[in-house]
Amino acid sequence: MQKDFSYPLNIDELNQQEQHHKIKADADELKILKDILQVEDVKKFEADIFLKLNIKLHKLDLWGQVKAIVELKSVVSLENFDKTYDVDFSYCYDTKATYKDIKELEPSIYDDVPDVIENGQIDLANIAIEQLALQLDDYPRKDGEKFEFVSQFDEETTKQTNPFLVLEKLKK
Repeated sequence: MQKDFSYPLNIDELNQQEQHHKIKADADELKILKDILQVEDVKKFEADIFLKLNIKLHKLDLWGQVKAIVELKSVVSLENFDKTYDVDFSYCYDTKATYKDIKELEPSIYDDVPDVIENGQIDLANIAIEQLALQLDDYPRKDGEKFEFVSQFDEETTKQTNPFLVLEKLKK
């Protein structure tokens, strides 16, 4: 968990009314995000995050949207290009649960297992960064780019250099 670009909230300080938090990275923070995400550049990073705490149910609902413009390097042409991201997300936290409690739950594909709050805090910036990072392509390429493999060997050359041809002669 990084600490350079952070927006922590203490759960104990939240009230039950819906809250809205807007996170916008300045020029220095964009450089930090570039290093965190390991991309060529981050030109824009904004997040709108909403919170709703239900004390009786020990539940914190969090939802929002991340908007970003990221400069990536194409793995095909090795040229840089900008890609725009618009990511919606939602989380449900159990304000009283521990990792041990979650581990003891009977797993079901129909249940949405709540996230655990560590040390009574959540970091909205980390949540937003994580959502963007999940959308980044491991092998980015521009729209329409395709990788076409061209072999340096033709079929005849491959047959001549095949070491298993010796075995074929022994078989006869």
